[in-house]
Amino acid sequence: MTTQLPTNRPPATRHPRRRRPAVLRATALTLSATLVLAGCAATGTSASSGTSDGVASGGADSAGTAGWTSAGVTEEIAEATHYDADDTSYTEDEVTEVSLEGTGATATGVDADTVSVAAGGEAVLTISGSGTYRLSGDFQGTVVVASGAEDAVQVILDGAAITSSTGSALRVDSADEVTLLLAEGSANSLTDAETYEDASEDAADAALYSRADLTIAGSGSLAVEGNHLDAIHGNDGLVIDGASVTVQAADDGIVGKDYVALISGTVAVTAAQDGVKSSNAEESDRGWLTLYGGSLQVSAGDDGVKAESTLTVRDGEVTVTESTEGLEAYAIVVSGGAIDVTSSDDGLNASGELATADSSTEDSTADASADASAEDSGATTKDSAGDAAAGGFPGGGLEAAGGQSITVTGGALTITAEGDGLDSNGSAEVSGGTVVVNGPEGNGNGSIDVAGDFTVTGGTLAAAGSAGMAQGLGEASTQGGLQVTLPEAVEAGTTLVVADAGGAVVATFTTVKSAENLVLSAAGIQDDAEYTVYSTAGSGAGAGVAAGESLDGSATTDGATELATVTAGEYSAGMGGGMGGMGGGMGGPPAGGLDGAPAW
Repeated sequence: MTTQLPTNRPPATRHPRRRRPAVLRATALTLSATLVLAGCAATGTSASSGTSDGVASGGADSAGTAGWTSAGVTEEIAEATHYDADDTSYTEDEVTEVSLEGTGATATGVDADTVSVAAGGEAVLTISGSGTYRLSGDFQGTVVVASGAEDAVQVILDGAAITSSTGSALRVDSADEVTLLLAEGSANSLTDAETYEDASEDAADAALYSRADLTIAGSGSLAVEGNHLDAIHGNDGLVIDGASVTVQAADDGIVGKDYVALISGTVAVTAAQDGVKSSNAEESDRGWLTLYGGSLQVSAGDDGVKAESTLTVRDGEVTVTESTEGLEAYAIVVSGGAIDVTSSDDGLNASGELATADSSTEDSTADASADASAEDSGATTKDSAGDAAAGGFPGGGLEAAGGQSITVTGGALTITAEGDGLDSNGSAEVSGGTVVVNGPEGNGNGSIDVAGDFTVTGGTLAAAGSAGMAQGLGEASTQGGLQVTLPEAVEAGTTLVVADAGGAVVATFTTVKSAENLVLSAAGIQDDAEYTVYSTAGSGAGAGVAAGESLDGSATTDGATELATVTAGEYSAGMGGGMGGMGGGMGGPPAGGLDGAPAW
């Protein structure tokens, strides 16, 4: 049947989709913005768009359970975010098919009467219900979700291309949470205008903009082009799971104000400013970003990946090919995964201030994430920040150390930086994993710059760069290490071979740019023992470090050039922070400077 409805009707009062009554309403509605005027009824003929297999799994029939099943969502993630496994499931009986047709659309199904198109300018398609809506086809205009504050809404994109010439392509004005589900094998796109008609302070500013918790999931692809400012901007929490998302932005690529959680999938971001960030700086338990898995690739004009509170990488891959500062947050935690960061300034930067107030909402989602990060790594939280700021960490530096922290307990981290490589305004700790820093060639920065104590208790660390602000390990370190300043800088591609007093090779490091200082810590290096550093040009060895079990036995000092002999456990203190080791090591002043003054 065909139903006539006003085009500007108020949102319908509906139950959330999980509590929908079993009695279904079969309604068909044809909408055409080219024929509809504001305040008039739409009249048309029913046109079903046909049900797609879409994201259905297991060959569900029309009454069976369909949807997409996450392989990565856990109880912990559900506790920390708005997202759980139920958010991507539905039954085909619940689906309202919306066929997009230029500036109009045809809606068929149980919630067809909660879909309307308004004209009087650019077309606006409004979803006002709490159901599941499958959008397919091309639409010239804006799709708006304006549902009830307690409504959960699913929007399935199944070959949908939405382009606006006046504002956002897809905008969520109101709902409890919205799941954007990408149908299996589908290619979808959202493109906004360069100039928005609504330029008010609180207006939407992204091609995909949400005032509710937002999830992007499924096994299809989504290309988002933010021509105005941001590409994706969520004013609450943002979760990405399974989807393939490609983003280009005139300003920031992806913003989730309260938190950003990447569970699985592939996300590629090209942004003129920040790549991916969580921006809530007013609440200490918000503003966090966690990579639980998946792949994140970023090219940014400013910060690559940024969080106001804690940035955590547990698994997956993070590749920042271009940035000013690669990863930045108050606390940076790496417990797994593979990270490769290239930056024109600092590679990893623990900086900023942590808000003193917690969120006052009942759903304090970030508490669970912060607790989990602390369990993973012992990272500094707001409770310890005051202690750190009050007395500083051992060693000092030019400024008192704060509560900021970098903590590495696992994973593989490679930093290539023109500024400081590993930079913390507070402390830094490595207890596992592999950290490689290809630091600056200029003497104004250092491969390591930690204002407080830099503690190494495990894992493998190799940091090479200039010697002007070179900094070694802190005196609280329990794993052996060494620091060597070479007679002159070696060229990119040089393999440095470190051998013990008996001639056995304990580690190798191959440079990717010129370097004159190397800090190395790995299992097998014993403090107070002597080690000799050799160079081999054109060895063909891959860039990075090999030590302990990763040595394959091929490294040798035969034919190599001897450069220097050092005693492990003796370090110089760079301008940035308080090392000192045993008496300052290679000509540096004692830790903490004279009479407790800042270390130079």
